[in-house]
Amino acid sequence: MAAKGRNYSRHPPRKSSSTVVFALLITCSFFIIILLSLKVISIPSGSRGSHHKARDLSSLVHKTVDRSDVDGRGDQWIEVISWEPRAFVYHNFLSKDECEYLITLAKPHMEKSSVVDSTTGQSKDSRVRTSSGTFLARGRDKVVRTIEKRIADFTFIPVEHGEGLQILHYEVGQKYEPHFDYFLDEFNTKNGGQRIATVLMYLSDVEEGGETVFPAAKGNFSAVPWWNELSQCGKEGLSVKPKMGDALLFWSMKPDATLDPSSLHGNIQDEVYE
Repeated sequence: MAAKGRNYSRHPPRKSSSTVVFALLITCSFFIIILLSLKVISIPSGSRGSHHKARDLSSLVHKTVDRSDVDGRGDQWIEVISWEPRAFVYHNFLSKDECEYLITLAKPHMEKSSVVDSTTGQSKDSRVRTSSGTFLARGRDKVVRTIEKRIADFTFIPVEHGEGLQILHYEVGQKYEPHFDYFLDEFNTKNGGQRIATVLMYLSDVEEGGETVFPAAKGNFSAVPWWNELSQCGKEGLSVKPKMGDALLFWSMKPDATLDPSSLHGNIQDEVYE
């Protein structure tokens, strides 16, 4: 049968719980001081970050891309310019050589740009878009494949889920009036799926104008650092001024997969390639 009995300990009497807690606090404090002195951890400043509202553009978020300039792209960093729509500028996304290569590749094949008919899903000519352009086959050569891979890394969207690169040329006074990049027709939605995001890569600089404008964006547009450099048309919404090599990523759909009407955008251009 089982024997019952008491378990007598041979260890010395325990110290009081308050003494143990006090000793642990001293040890933890000493450990934290060491980490602070070695800059392993840091104390956040109360004047940054937590007091900025989502729509406040007075303090743009900068994210430095840590990489050496082995490909001729120079210093690279990312700016969050809007949360409605979600929009980001990746500075020096392309090198000058890559920009010039894409322009040279596209020039012999430029044709009048068209728009999508929301009823039939087919392309049609329209006065709302007066630029010229051409499409490049996806993965057509090593340079294009390298750029497509870079886009995939930036957006976290696989290359095979993207369309081929489209090269556009706007001459002085040409335009693409405000529009959505997502589809409103059943044909395109079923054929290839909905468009969820766009990356605009600027292949040339401009003297004046040429901005990509988001007239329905939410935020304090005049807080962007380049406000004084914008044309009058550019000041009619949240605007991004073209700079050779920069890339603009914006999302046409919200995180819950609903269409985002604040992604409405347009271009009224000085001469520029994108």
